[in-house]
Amino acid sequence: MSEPVPEGAEAFLAKAGWADAVIEPLAGDASFRRYFRIRKNDATAMLMDAPPPHEDPTPFLRAAKWLDANNLRAPIILAEDAARGLVLIEDFGETRMREYLDQWPHDERAVYAAAIDALVALHRLPPGPFTTYGIAEYLREVRLFTEWYCPAQGLRVDAAGHDAAWEKVLSQLLPRQRPGVTVLRDYHAENIMLLGSLHAQGLLDFQDALVGHPAYDLVSLLQDARRDVSTELETEMFDYYVAQSGAGTDFLADYARLGGQRNAKIIGIFVRLWKRDGKPRYLDYIPRVWTALERDLTHPALEPVRAWFDANIPADLRAAGGGEFER
Repeated sequence: MSEPVPEGAEAFLAKAGWADAVIEPLAGDASFRRYFRIRKNDATAMLMDAPPPHEDPTPFLRAAKWLDANNLRAPIILAEDAARGLVLIEDFGETRMREYLDQWPHDERAVYAAAIDALVALHRLPPGPFTTYGIAEYLREVRLFTEWYCPAQGLRVDAAGHDAAWEKVLSQLLPRQRPGVTVLRDYHAENIMLLGSLHAQGLLDFQDALVGHPAYDLVSLLQDARRDVSTELETEMFDYYVAQSGAGTDFLADYARLGGQRNAKIIGIFVRLWKRDGKPRYLDYIPRVWTALERDLTHPALEPVRAWFDANIPADLRAAGGGEFER
């Protein structure tokens, strides 16, 4: 059964010059947003349906326009009706970084280096018109681990100690994210499109952009929840970023701090997607994320958090990549 066309979409498309276009539904993501490919004669575009009250396209529009104004390759906005949650955008095609590398693994280093180059260019800009990624946001996110993962495993844990450990760890990096850079927050192989060459890459899923630390999007790319990135490639690309950006001596510690924060958050989100939203497929990614989390916890900068894990998360669950779930 095909996806129903969003209410008001045909009139919206007609006003934008796409009357009588073919509307093809595409696979959804982890949100309430839906996407459709629009075809008319030889032209194509993408229709985003971000229906209120669950979704609001305004942050996407703001970020896309800022990125394009600064020569970073977000889809061009062709038409918008934010009140209805409808946005018509440029079609980047079907060549995602992840699937391309599945087919052409020998291009991995070149493709990742191009993605690093885009981050370096982003980080050379003054921060965009976004709110700050502060300690309250970091803690709210990482709290998803104790709010969703721990109950799903039947664990009664020291939630207050969890918050305190993370606050001690993350507060150390706050002085180094001022004035900050634009953080896209979901920069990985499923949100990067290849636009005709390895070095022409388009950005997707940046509507949650904030102003924060330059290590955040780097760790999102190199500790990808959905694609295996070897430790050798991670190290090589980390070093490449440092060489290109001139990152300081504390950068590796901050990378581990934000890797741990992001990976713990993602584990909580994936359990929430299963428990709350009926999407159990995300549980399959948890062992990969858990492996990266355990690696981050070995860095001395995360010692308080590592101690909390040692005291609260059983060794058998940790050894099993987070353990099994009763689906």
